[in-house]
Amino acid sequence: MTAAFVGPGAAPPYYGWLMLLGIGLSAVFWTRLTRRNDRLLMVYCGALLGAFLGAKAVYLLVEGWKDFQQPDWIQRWLTGKTILGALLGGYAGVELSKKAVGYAGVTGDWFASIVPCGVIIGRVGCLLHGCCLGEVCERPAWWTLNDSTGLPRWPAVPVEIAFNLAALGLFWALRRRALFAGQHFHLYLIGYGIFRFVHEFWRATPRVWGPLTGYQLASLTVMGLGVWGFRHRSRMNMRIPAHS
Repeated sequence: MTAAFVGPGAAPPYYGWLMLLGIGLSAVFWTRLTRRNDRLLMVYCGALLGAFLGAKAVYLLVEGWKDFQQPDWIQRWLTGKTILGALLGGYAGVELSKKAVGYAGVTGDWFASIVPCGVIIGRVGCLLHGCCLGEVCERPAWWTLNDSTGLPRWPAVPVEIAFNLAALGLFWALRRRALFAGQHFHLYLIGYGIFRFVHEFWRATPRVWGPLTGYQLASLTVMGLGVWGFRHRSRMNMRIPAHS
């Protein structure tokens, strides 16, 4: 790949439009679901609000605090966010909203179909903008991406897009075969947490503890939440008596 990347900085206008596109597509999907139950709209709003707050909060915790030393720290704080935080905040937003409106149904399988699409759209914005770069490679190859200075880098963004495309294919297959019903989003949290923890070693993000980044700690939290949710749902399913 020979595309050139400009590196981090102020997000161009199309970055915001891509984010709105992702929200719009998820809203259309969820609007169709609200025909079954009006309370699902509140669940979606809770997920959206939680995702935005989580994306900002985790970014500030793992990396944003260092931006205070930069001359453009205000812009960085306003635009900085992370998918890991969005997953954590979105999960909390869903659970709190479901309790608030008294909805006891399972929504995770629907979110497992929505979230990877939103991540892909967001990462396309990263690809066009040139942020979220991979580590510099020793020499260029057919799979490297050149940054604005011509340095060959690990294709971090395309790799993450490929992961989410694979996740979409997996969940489509699971839904067709009625496998792991009610567990799809938990599986996504586990899978993305593991993927992101490993992938961070090839991403150009600040190291805070030796070779580890703050995002890797967030990745372990996402994976742990997925494992907890999977086990909790499994125990709940075991308590439901089978119909003869």
